[in-house]
Amino acid sequence: MPSSKRHRVSEDDPLTLAIAPPPTESPAEREERLAAEQEAKRVSDAIDDELNKQRISEKKGPKAIKILLLGKSTTLKNFQLMNSPKAFRSERASWRAVIQLNVVQSIHAILDLMSKAHSSAHPSTSLTNLTNLPNPPLKEYPPLNPEHLKLKMRLAPLLQVEVALIKKLLPNGHAQLSKLANPAQSLPIQQEISVNSSAGWKNTFSRLMGRNSCDSADLIDWSDPDDPGVVLNACAEDMKRLWTDPIIRKLMDIEKMRPEEMAGFFLDALDRVTSPRYVPTDDDVLRARLKTLGVSEHRFTMKTGSMGSPMSHDWRVFDVGGQRSLRAAWVPYFDDMNAIIFLAPISCFDQVLQEDPSVNRLADSFLLWKAIVSNPLLKKTELILFLNKCDILRAKLASGIRLADYIVSYGSRPNDFESANLKKKFAGLLKEHSPERLYYFHLTSVTDTKSTTYILENVQDVLVRDNLRRSALVT
Repeated sequence: MPSSKRHRVSEDDPLTLAIAPPPTESPAEREERLAAEQEAKRVSDAIDDELNKQRISEKKGPKAIKILLLGKSTTLKNFQLMNSPKAFRSERASWRAVIQLNVVQSIHAILDLMSKAHSSAHPSTSLTNLTNLPNPPLKEYPPLNPEHLKLKMRLAPLLQVEVALIKKLLPNGHAQLSKLANPAQSLPIQQEISVNSSAGWKNTFSRLMGRNSCDSADLIDWSDPDDPGVVLNACAEDMKRLWTDPIIRKLMDIEKMRPEEMAGFFLDALDRVTSPRYVPTDDDVLRARLKTLGVSEHRFTMKTGSMGSPMSHDWRVFDVGGQRSLRAAWVPYFDDMNAIIFLAPISCFDQVLQEDPSVNRLADSFLLWKAIVSNPLLKKTELILFLNKCDILRAKLASGIRLADYIVSYGSRPNDFESANLKKKFAGLLKEHSPERLYYFHLTSVTDTKSTTYILENVQDVLVRDNLRRSALVT
């Protein structure tokens, strides 16, 4: 290529133009620019050196333990609490706002149901238009009395609290906020707000608070008149009245609305979570609900072994979205995983997927488990199955809700927890599609966080030994 042509290509290259010094650069400016470039190179080289040291260190010791977490993010919180308790507790102030949002959205769902029932009984009223509800359903709702409507009006300020909390979570504006732009509109029943896993919502809250402290109580401005806790405290008695009202409970039964079965349920603790100086407990944070989208990586240094000779191990936990639409995001993380922790909420046999109401949630868990155990990329990956919400399943079956009405293959077996034996179904799928494979199995309950912590400690020990065996450090 002729030199003139090469020169012309260089001049037209946008990168060359971008990094070229300005034509009017003075000697002093040139000296300053070169010094800045030299400093940037020094920093870059230092980073490269540190990365090389890390790679050499990783080669000498056991590899990091990689876990793919499919399902409930409470398990990730348990890992954080067990291995980084100070960091976990420093985030309580951020979770306080999430718990407040959980409370408000639980009440909002009930208020929406009241609007639905009222518009069904009075189809000509303007409430139907105000709430943007679908055509009245063919259901017989118990009539609401004037006291219910007054209660609904007194709780209306909570909807503005909801908007304020969501704006804090989504500070840059989001499509989900458009549904709340008009105060006369409301969210559809039980629609969740979701944040991207990389959005750094906890840091956003910290910046908004403008403080930096290890004590989470110090992060809260108790004198702030705009603190959502002020309105929640003022509405506490009305919220308790709404939650315990027998007619409201009957409405919820008709719609099969059972918020107590879901993460983020705090209506049984309103006195505490709406108190003026409320700070979440560890258990509150574990129960809090904030749906995240996308894949997030969390790193821990976990200590195992006896007190006399503890060993540290690097863990990488990949938390992925549990929705159907996000399953394609799991595939890149299948390779080189030590274990998959699969959480199946077995109490949801009478519920459907939010994104596909034609699919039963328990049946969907069976399909996902089948896809995992039959995936050739996962042949050497440890499988840990948590059948979660056993306490809720037991209570549902005892109340007369029949498993066979939702899972046809259950047949005519007795409708009790022992006969249900859903473990057998998951084990059968594993035997059919990966017959020589072992897996670890645990029953867990929503209310028994201590038992879950104990199980996770055992899981840690199993995975550490497996990782050391792979690294030929133990036999």
